[in-house]
Amino acid sequence: MSTFKILTVCSGNICRSPMAEQLLRAGLRAYPGVVVASAGTVGLVGEPMDARALQLATSLGATDADAHVARELNEQLIRDADVVFAMAREHRRAVVQLRPGASRYTFTIREFARIASEITDGDLAEVALLPRQDLAARFSAAIASSAALRGVVTPPANPDDDDVVDPYRRTDDIYARSADELVPAVAGAVALFRRAAMVI
Repeated sequence: MSTFKILTVCSGNICRSPMAEQLLRAGLRAYPGVVVASAGTVGLVGEPMDARALQLATSLGATDADAHVARELNEQLIRDADVVFAMAREHRRAVVQLRPGASRYTFTIREFARIASEITDGDLAEVALLPRQDLAARFSAAIASSAALRGVVTPPANPDDDDVVDPYRRTDDIYARSADELVPAVAGAVALFRRAAMVI
């Protein structure tokens, strides 16, 4: 079976990217062969998830957040990924600096969800031609369709709206705001993958 690898990226790999990793894994649990991992641009290597982020992730349905161990982003992780979801534009830039070719499959997760919400079944025509059992190919084709629309879909009025705010060492309301920005973005990404799996 082919695998489809998702990589989520933030700064320390203890708050936003592991939460995104956990939520994506939960949302895509029904699809065999999907592998979700995370890393940080200045990864606090070996550290567990931040306690408040872990509590939030668990309350949102994550089941293995307490097993998380932070690691640092490197070129090989990016090379191995089929799509990279950065938590903010600075992380997308860091990914592309490490591997320029990754620009076509690296998005901030909120950017991806914004594009995904405007994708029509017509945009997924090439996905529909692929065998339904080949999820990896279908998901990869959906990523390519999203990348093709990057400059077409209306950008946010405020560029910051493509970022998930960093809650690390900040107040509880910033943690809540971070989750409020991340959760719908993950849901939007999962919804597109589900459409890609089903479209005929």
